[in-house]
Amino acid sequence: MNNEQADLILMECEDHMTKTVEVLRKEFAAVRTGRANPALLDRIHIPYYGVDTPLKQVASITVPEGNQLYIKPFDKSILKAVEHAIQASDIGINPQNDGAGLRMILPVLTEMRRRELVKDVEKLGEHAKVGVRNVRRDANEHIKRLGLPEDDEKGYLDDVQEITDNFIKKVDEEVKIKSDDLMKI
Repeated sequence: MNNEQADLILMECEDHMTKTVEVLRKEFAAVRTGRANPALLDRIHIPYYGVDTPLKQVASITVPEGNQLYIKPFDKSILKAVEHAIQASDIGINPQNDGAGLRMILPVLTEMRRRELVKDVEKLGEHAKVGVRNVRRDANEHIKRLGLPEDDEKGYLDDVQEITDNFIKKVDEEVKIKSDDLMKI
């Protein structure tokens, strides 16, 4: 019975670490690389009929050119609210209102700004690693509480460490991919 519980703990550990890497990928999608990406607007919410609603649920977001986003609300009455929400966000780009939608032209990233974004990406990667290590700590505590024979316990703790090492490697790979993408001109 205890070995089954330990196996379950290992599966949960791997599941939580997988989710941590998925969250990191979503955060990376919001980091601007110089090319227009609708995921840049994923964190923006609009007050719509009294409810904070994600922008992508109230508007279509298209990429007419490589460095532009075009946001066209399904309901024209919220165009001003969308514009204000984008201006209030941390994106740092003012949209141009054409009456039917908003055009956002992404400026070319300077070398200095690219380096700052790489530092931000590395910081996000470190947060993800902390998350993975926290999952490892919790899994180790649960395994130790099972009261397994010493050899079995050590084997399971080694398995947790192996899973952790694999996910730390995945985080490092994601950081490298995003950093390389940012430094491309």
